[in-house]
Amino acid sequence: MTATTTYHVPVLLNESIAGLNIQPDGIYADMTFGGGGHSREIIAHLSDGGHLYGFDQDADAEQNIPDDKRFTFVRSNFRFLKNWMRYYGVEQLDGILADLGVSSHHFDDAERGFSFRQDAPLDMRMNKRAGQTAADIVNNYSESQLADVFYHYGELKRSRQIAAHLVRQRTEKPVATTAQLAEAVGPFFKKEREKKDMARLFQALRIEVNHEMDALCEMLRAATTLLRPGGRLVVITYHSLEDRIVKNVMRSGNTEGRTEQDFFGRISSPLQPKPNKPITPSETEIQQNPRSRSAKLRIAEKI
Repeated sequence: MTATTTYHVPVLLNESIAGLNIQPDGIYADMTFGGGGHSREIIAHLSDGGHLYGFDQDADAEQNIPDDKRFTFVRSNFRFLKNWMRYYGVEQLDGILADLGVSSHHFDDAERGFSFRQDAPLDMRMNKRAGQTAADIVNNYSESQLADVFYHYGELKRSRQIAAHLVRQRTEKPVATTAQLAEAVGPFFKKEREKKDMARLFQALRIEVNHEMDALCEMLRAATTLLRPGGRLVVITYHSLEDRIVKNVMRSGNTEGRTEQDFFGRISSPLQPKPNKPITPSETEIQQNPRSRSAKLRIAEKI
């Protein structure tokens, strides 16, 4: 079995590649290299004159780097897209792809602490070399800060009660593992929604640990300026928070969704959605890869 299949099965692969409308001699960027599934397919469509830059801050992803002169691996958070393109002397890109889902590799590697289904240190860092862990947040954030994280990033209705309980809990003993966290917050979730709400709480911590929303906004702003006219922005989202930001950028050109209109009342935006509605996985793909169930693919073209 190859590293690609063990690391992560690419979601909406054919639809993403079609959405990029790849030009054989074009310059492209894969913002979330991971197992390299999407990247390998992009490279397969390139001539010797084309090139792909693959971004990933996770050192584990480096084992999947293809030995191909048309590919450059960038070990960095994708929020620094603009800086790295300047470094490589790239003024315009023909297409940008970002699969925002956490790879199955991260969930399956218990030591990373992404899943409540396996007991492990409460880490959740995409970049294991830097930054605070989920344990740091749970044990050091104020009650109001924790409540905001759970409410805004996990959309949990009982966020304030959960935060208050964790603050009391950590005074007796620090919350250091995924199992300790799951046990502490379990009583706040109804039995029929326990797994879903637990997943939302872990998602909220992961987003905060990795500053995912800030990084996404920075990358999308850079994308709108780097894409050449006719270039494509292709993004796969998995939850409403990130999907709202992507939709705003594709429709209005900014992350807040502020629209500007010309004299004739037409919305002025550097991007045009293609199509207007997101593309979702087929039932066959969902059966083969359950993680794709919540995926939405959005495509826009630079005007």
